[in-house]
Amino acid sequence: MNRTEHDQYDLQTEKSSEERDVLFGVINRFIGYFTRQTVPRTGNDTTREYPFVAMDTRQAYEQLAAARCFLMEKGLFRPGLKCIDIGCGIGNILLFAEMLEFSVFGIEKDPASLAIARGLLEPEQVDATDIWEFDRVGDFDVVYYFRPFCEKGLQVRFERWIEDQCRPGAVLIANRKMDEAIDADPRFLKIHETLPIWWKREESS
Repeated sequence: MNRTEHDQYDLQTEKSSEERDVLFGVINRFIGYFTRQTVPRTGNDTTREYPFVAMDTRQAYEQLAAARCFLMEKGLFRPGLKCIDIGCGIGNILLFAEMLEFSVFGIEKDPASLAIARGLLEPEQVDATDIWEFDRVGDFDVVYYFRPFCEKGLQVRFERWIEDQCRPGAVLIANRKMDEAIDADPRFLKIHETLPIWWKREESS
């Protein structure tokens, strides 16, 4: 690449970065609007559970893209792989996953958030189910959550329960974990240097 081509590449990269900044800025404004609608009306027990809290938009997108890239590199990705957001709030993460060619599904028991999620997605893509009553985590290829519990004992119990439920071969995106035991768990391999993403090893791995 000569100097002129290099300068053009730098300009194009800078332009793409600026365009992405604009798009993420617009997305964040919409998410902020819906957050202000849902939080005051939450039905969650805020002594133990969080109301809807929006995950950092850039990081959420980066996590899902990294999961997709990992599965592609292993020859496991195909459009329509199943992605679940456990405690999906207004469904914003599901929208990102859908744009990345995943078949998406979320569970959410808070009526305020659930109503918005079902308006942004197809109603059948979001189920009004309590986390502890959902027994199909093993059906999914990518499992995502953003710490649903503010009480440590409940959160650790939840994390370990999800790790047991994940099927071999699934990718787990586990934001704001309170339990670090997964890093010593031979069933799991951390697949990103900085992001909280693990792969549950397949039986023969």
